[in-house]
Amino acid sequence: MKIGLFLLLLLSVASPASAASGTSEQQEACRPDVRHFCHQVRPDAGDGAFLTCLQANRARLSARCRNVLESNGV
Repeated sequence: MKIGLFLLLLLSVASPASAASGTSEQQEACRPDVRHFCHQVRPDAGDGAFLTCLQANRARLSARCRNVLESNGV
């Protein structure tokens, strides 16, 4: 359940027209990292594309975004 909500969070961060999920603080924490590391991911690439991108770049993510991932069990 947490991973599903987190995926919706990532989609809402990358695509503002999507339905928002997660807290505004979580969105704010990961928005810069999604834009920086995952700008090549197309919004229609599927639910796991942004999560996969963030996981691939985990070592380079901001501490705030890493905390969001960890708090969602990712």
